[in-house]
Amino acid sequence: MEYKNIDGVPNFISKEYSKKKHKYCLCIPIINEGEKIHKELKRAKKYKVSDYVDIIICDGDSTDGCTDDKILKDLNVNTLLIKKSEGKQGAQLRMGFYYALEKGYEGIVTIDGNNKDSIEDVVNFVKKLDEGYDFIQGSRFIKGGKAINTPFIRYISLRLIHAPIISLTARKWYTDTTNNFRAYSKKYLTHEKVKPFRDIFYGYELLAYLSVKADQLKLKTCEIPVTREYPKEGKTPTKISFFKGNANLMKILFKNLFHSYDVKE
Repeated sequence: MEYKNIDGVPNFISKEYSKKKHKYCLCIPIINEGEKIHKELKRAKKYKVSDYVDIIICDGDSTDGCTDDKILKDLNVNTLLIKKSEGKQGAQLRMGFYYALEKGYEGIVTIDGNNKDSIEDVVNFVKKLDEGYDFIQGSRFIKGGKAINTPFIRYISLRLIHAPIISLTARKWYTDTTNNFRAYSKKYLTHEKVKPFRDIFYGYELLAYLSVKADQLKLKTCEIPVTREYPKEGKTPTKISFFKGNANLMKILFKNLFHSYDVKE
């Protein structure tokens, strides 16, 4: 099915492999993740993640064959969404959120598609959504969490810069603020003072914004332990370039701090 010309939502195509089965879904934004997304989905199958959530791949129009229909069906993917207009991760998430809310899901779990995160912990996010939490942030730095092979520069910048700025903006301390392993309630995403379906959320703006807005609105929030493991050798799996990407991320953090993304009254 084709979705076009929806305000605040990129044009996209949906391929539904099976019917809606659960009240929550897992949205995985990817682009050209190759075998990494297949390995992650194999882990999800091993730990029966699809017994708790419907798995939705939010693809940025990959060209490396990682979204082969047969492979995704065999790995218990419920739906593939393919973005067909501009935008990076923020646009992929807006696409996924729009689709999920239209299908009637009561909450959405998100996770990166590069096989760094403990996808088997999805069930713990589902439990917190069932308990009435509106924003659940996964953290490798709290009791029960594990940070494995985290690059030193990334660790320092996260702990000394990113987390303090996000926490100051949210008015609540968070420990793992760059982590996209998190969950949102329908109540949060449809709140009249949130409005995620805006074109200003092009790249990483939406992650920063949704990290803080729930606490600003005094919704129910928490952190839960997860594992994030980087490979021992080779290139660090990330879509953020060292200089340009990190400079842009800092700009986003400060715009978020000064409420640039807030809904205008």
